[in-house]
Amino acid sequence: MRYLPKSPAEREEMLAAIGVKSAEELFSSIPERYRLKKPLKLPGPMSEAEVIGYFKERAAENSLGYTNFLGAGVYNHWRSVVTDVVIQRGEFLTSYTPYQAEITQGTLQAIFEFQTLMCQLTGQEVANASMYDGSTATTEAVLMAERLTNRQRVLVARSLHPEYRHVLQTYARNCGLQLEEMPYGADGTIDREALRGALRSDVAAVVVQSPNFFGVIESTPELAEAVHGSGAMLVIAIAEGVSLGLLNPPAEADIVAMEGQSFGLSPSYGGPFVGVIASREKYVRQLPGRLAGETTDTEGRRGFVLTLATREQHIRREKATSNICTNQALCALAATVHLTLLGKEGLREMAHQNLSKAAFALAELEKIPGVRRAFSAPFFNEFTVELTRSVKLVNAQLLKEKIIGPFVLGTAYPELTKHALICVTETTTRAQIEHLAAALRRVLEQPL
Repeated sequence: MRYLPKSPAEREEMLAAIGVKSAEELFSSIPERYRLKKPLKLPGPMSEAEVIGYFKERAAENSLGYTNFLGAGVYNHWRSVVTDVVIQRGEFLTSYTPYQAEITQGTLQAIFEFQTLMCQLTGQEVANASMYDGSTATTEAVLMAERLTNRQRVLVARSLHPEYRHVLQTYARNCGLQLEEMPYGADGTIDREALRGALRSDVAAVVVQSPNFFGVIESTPELAEAVHGSGAMLVIAIAEGVSLGLLNPPAEADIVAMEGQSFGLSPSYGGPFVGVIASREKYVRQLPGRLAGETTDTEGRRGFVLTLATREQHIRREKATSNICTNQALCALAATVHLTLLGKEGLREMAHQNLSKAAFALAELEKIPGVRRAFSAPFFNEFTVELTRSVKLVNAQLLKEKIIGPFVLGTAYPELTKHALICVTETTTRAQIEHLAAALRRVLEQPL
């Protein structure tokens, strides 16, 4: 009976115990139009052998040998098998909560090390124990700025990841935030003139991503000077953490919200990932989530404790700074192990390979008639090009040559039809880049 539904007799017994006569009566509170009146469209029933055969057939459809040029917030990077070995150790897999410091020193130390690494990368003074992902971290950063400034108007760069903007819009709809999108300029960075014109004394925060969704690098010091002049806070979002191996950390920002997927986490169909919020120490009481701190015990030995937890489970709900109910501790541990294995030089080398290979890819693609670079500002491992025909149609042809094509920017930016966002990381070989260039040339030379 372990894997089987309850028998009719058992169902009758259960219904009688809760005082209803039928399953229909049990579900009477659900409106009629939402009730399922027919069987689900699922194959079967099948025997165990048939189920195994079905999944083998589906697995065979996932052919190997494809090259991926799709990024847009989720990136393929090399990750050591050592990372998986460490995070699968029993003490990490079975530890859930760090509340009882006397029995969770390993978990607390791992969180403390994660926070330290995030501060070093971002140039900030404090970081929390992690959040769900980059989108929720960005939204929580905006809510933090709202609390600190007592303002509700937020200027959001249109070059911020579309999904990050959608999450922020969902939160804003029910908490009184007034969001205004700032356009991007011809070089792909936030339009400075539009930003200066929108900055007034009622602005809580300006949210800018760097490298932004087009792959373009923003100038944080210049932005900070303009934003701080109005009394607002600068929130820098980072979707590609590897970029910090080469770029200056956004130390001028007031709050940094980052996606840590690039640090040892596989794309994994879109998650789970790990979000980061880092800020200045003077704002620590408004930092959402939890923080682990270092201390000493009664015998003077180094130890770790949960220092700050500003969420509704610990304090009065109206005083809570976040409704984030957990942190991505195992994913944060993976990021910590990965960065420790890489070290400073390893991360710098990885970032340099991303930059160099992306530059080579752009140079090869620009040799193709009809392909031109869309934005002039410096980029990291992603860049935007304009093609002579629909990117969706081009991708369909590239797929036939085992190439997963670039992100179709027109789906999120209607004004950028025929624009493609191409991603190249250290995992991409020269031969694969040359294969993409040759295949794209053939596709664009075909008659419409």
